[in-house]
Amino acid sequence: MNEDKHLRRLLWYLLGGTRGGPNRAEIIKTLQNRPCNANQLAETLRVDYKTVQHHVRILEENGLVSLANKGSYGAVLFLTAKMEEALPILDEIWSRIGTRKISATAKE
Repeated sequence: MNEDKHLRRLLWYLLGGTRGGPNRAEIIKTLQNRPCNANQLAETLRVDYKTVQHHVRILEENGLVSLANKGSYGAVLFLTAKMEEALPILDEIWSRIGTRKISATAKE
């Protein structure tokens, strides 16, 4: 139970409490549908590749996404089991922040 509480707080901080949270939530939502690489995420979400790399690094450091063939070009991103189990929490957060995507990072 304590681990659930910690995970809930972590997700709220990473996705709902920081400026980049909406972009990180969109990355997770996209990966929920299918694994893809950082370039595919950048195209799908219409944000700069470097922005995606930044958010992926934060998500990976917190154990929410993992990379297959890390370090290679086109490394594929997956949700971790920890994140898969937390998808109901993500849905709760998404219902509150889903419309707040940061337009400053969107490609023109």
